[in-house]
Amino acid sequence: MFAALGRFVSRRAWFVIAAWVVLAVAVVALAPALETTQQEEEFLPDHYESVQAYKIQDEEFPGATTPAALLVFERTDGAKLTEEDQAEVGRIAEELGPELGEKTFVPQVVTTDPEGKPNVSEDGQVQIGIIGLAEDSTGFDQQAFDDAKDLRNDLDGLVEGTDLTVQTTGSVPQGLDSQESGDRALAIVGIATVVLIVVLLAIIFRSVIICLMPVVVVTVVSMVATGLIGWANEAFDLKADSSIQTILVVVLYGIGTDYILFFLFRYRERLREGEDTRASVVHALERAGEAIASAGGAVIVAFMALLLSSLGIFQAIGPALAIAVAVTLLAALTLVPAVVTVLGRALFWPSKKWRQEPKGARFARIGDSLGRRPGAFAGVSGLVLAALAVFAFSFNPSFDFNSSLPDDVESTQGLETFQAHFAAGASEPVPVILKSDDGQLDPGSLDAFGAALQKAEGVAQVYPAQTSEDGTAAQFSVVLDSDPASDQALDDVKGPVRDAAHEAAPDGAEAYVGGTPGIFADLQSAMVRDYKVVFPVAALVIMLILALLLRSLVAPLYLMAAVGLSFAATLGATVVAFQGIGGDDGLIFMLPIYIYLFVTALGTDYNILMIARLREEAREGRDPRAAAAEALKHAGPTIAAAGVILAGTFASLMLSGNSLMMSMGFALSFGIFIAAFVMSMFFTPALTAMIGHAAWWPGHQDEQAPKEPAAVD
Repeated sequence: MFAALGRFVSRRAWFVIAAWVVLAVAVVALAPALETTQQEEEFLPDHYESVQAYKIQDEEFPGATTPAALLVFERTDGAKLTEEDQAEVGRIAEELGPELGEKTFVPQVVTTDPEGKPNVSEDGQVQIGIIGLAEDSTGFDQQAFDDAKDLRNDLDGLVEGTDLTVQTTGSVPQGLDSQESGDRALAIVGIATVVLIVVLLAIIFRSVIICLMPVVVVTVVSMVATGLIGWANEAFDLKADSSIQTILVVVLYGIGTDYILFFLFRYRERLREGEDTRASVVHALERAGEAIASAGGAVIVAFMALLLSSLGIFQAIGPALAIAVAVTLLAALTLVPAVVTVLGRALFWPSKKWRQEPKGARFARIGDSLGRRPGAFAGVSGLVLAALAVFAFSFNPSFDFNSSLPDDVESTQGLETFQAHFAAGASEPVPVILKSDDGQLDPGSLDAFGAALQKAEGVAQVYPAQTSEDGTAAQFSVVLDSDPASDQALDDVKGPVRDAAHEAAPDGAEAYVGGTPGIFADLQSAMVRDYKVVFPVAALVIMLILALLLRSLVAPLYLMAAVGLSFAATLGATVVAFQGIGGDDGLIFMLPIYIYLFVTALGTDYNILMIARLREEAREGRDPRAAAAEALKHAGPTIAAAGVILAGTFASLMLSGNSLMMSMGFALSFGIFIAAFVMSMFFTPALTAMIGHAAWWPGHQDEQAPKEPAAVD
């Protein structure tokens, strides 16, 4: 099949290139923009308590939800606020209200607490103003971010000439800062990725054109993939988080370059044997096409397994990355061979060393050693992976997306100022909703309910109930002892606060605890469920792909076991680096899913490449140990080059400047390094050499192919 595809592409090269260009232009012209969200409740299914609380709150208490923006006022000299300063805050609030973007904000700045007292800290140094979210606004769209910019500009003018300074924080300003830092991160990561790939390809091939090929190919692929993802999100109402665009850049360049390398190494190898360009393209696609298609299929299946997640964020990211890889795979099997056919031997300009067969002494020596002592190689590499895997048990998930914001943005600084002067939980009181299905709520029962909440562990203060217009719902604002985004707040809400609310709810009414810690508690429950579903399904389907490719039921078992060990080792190393050495309280909750999918899928890529070459060498009549040695000699350089490029590409995420991308960049780059240089290079070929012929049961694809009988004259 792949030989036939190679013949078509090599004969119709200009047609294939033109088709890709037309497709890219059409998609760019017609596809919707790729939109993302940071609203965490959008990631959860409707049946979770925090989502139900949010919906009732939105229906019964419009504008009274989590503050859209928090204004933090203090004196420029850091002294206590005077009465004149507080009067200035009142003036600013009064003048600012009518100027607020009505599509995003309620046109009012509240500078008093629910009891009508000025919102001044106990030390008298800070006063806050609260701006509610408009009824029809999500607070996470471009209109909201534009209104947040205008808010900051208006405040700059209003405090000018006073002794006050003001900082804006809260969900909408944090969303604006996240967008702007994300745009900077995308630019930095994009430039770093391209430079890294160009430099590494220059070292490997010493060719100007090969250095530029991934940039050109991935640019075309990116146009098509981004457009298709936009259509998919729009058609199925998928919600992707704001990191998806940065991750897409890395995935497209990293995986795209890997697949290009898989093809080019085989193409160059055939040219050295004296074949012409078209014949070499056909041969390269015939030999590398199956490995590329199988590897791409494994990656796509792994990402599509995220559709089984209960979280909207993964349900959107999975198809998005699967679409990106599918388009990359199609380009690797059609566009890349077409471009190579058109360029011919000029592809390697100005280098002429491509004509010389490298001695490969380093990989040959390693291969010979592995062939002689596969047990030692398997034991040492396995122990390294197992030692790192132990630390994975110390993984502590963090559910705060805003913790990934840089320290130098205004919303982060404003929040730090606020938390330094107010109770930790005062920045975002937790809404507890009572909803009656049996008429109006009794005022006496509301007092009793509030008193029960006040006694719950972790609660600092409960404000009096606010009732809905029809009296069937009541909202209590609960101030926690701890930061609403902290692990302690999550534990308090998941345990004593929800327990107290549910037990104290009057007959005929139900209690719902929402807010940020409520969302985090539900995210935690959803993640536990997803680990039990997504991981096994992805592993089983990838094993099925391996079984079909290798015609074996034995090899897929230890290959997937090796990948699982690599996953645990990667997570363990990340825990050591960030929670141990870095001192972080936790790592973003989605990190294990990303590590599992990337390390499982991309690690399988390298396993497929190595095992496919090992099988090819076995078919030449070599015994299992000799086949493993020869496979490492020939496939080792390809895997090493691809691993360095892909690991380096993921490492560029660490330049983004926010903690989420830094931890993800480290984890994925380290995972790819482990997958390429420990698992695929040593562990799996050593195991295959030890198991021998039994590794290929029942298909025994390692058996030497019968030679064609000689023709008789």
